[in-house]
Amino acid sequence: MNITLTEYELMQAALTGCMRFVSAKCRNYKETLTNYDDSWDNHLEGACGEVAVAKLLGKYWGGSVGTFQKQGDIDSCAVEVRTRRKHGWDLIIRDRDPDERVFVLVTGTAPNYRVCGWLHAGSAKQQQWRKDHGGYGAAYFVPQNALREMHELIEVLK
Repeated sequence: MNITLTEYELMQAALTGCMRFVSAKCRNYKETLTNYDDSWDNHLEGACGEVAVAKLLGKYWGGSVGTFQKQGDIDSCAVEVRTRRKHGWDLIIRDRDPDERVFVLVTGTAPNYRVCGWLHAGSAKQQQWRKDHGGYGAAYFVPQNALREMHELIEVLK
């Protein structure tokens, strides 16, 4: 499902991404210390991906800062969004991700995004998908053809 963000939606996401980057930088998070440019882009594009999913689901997006391990990215439901720049890239799930939480893969860059599908973290933690891409530590890279359809998630959240 393709989603195009409006100028207003992009501005909201950009402000949140900027605040998240500053918060991470002030807390000396590893990603902001080792790869400044990618970290900046990741925070902005990540927030944009969250807005795209909220728009698709018809849910409120509050743009929280500093809550990434406490709650989902979409305020009214426990949904996490993982945004990747390239359309062919996989959904990343980490060991620390709660098994019962839903993770949605979004690909693209502002303002155009593709919401690719979703999976519970527990279902994603399969040895066949475990890899260490980019030197950030092993994680589960779930191929897009293994993701569930978005219309199923829309029904689950009703």
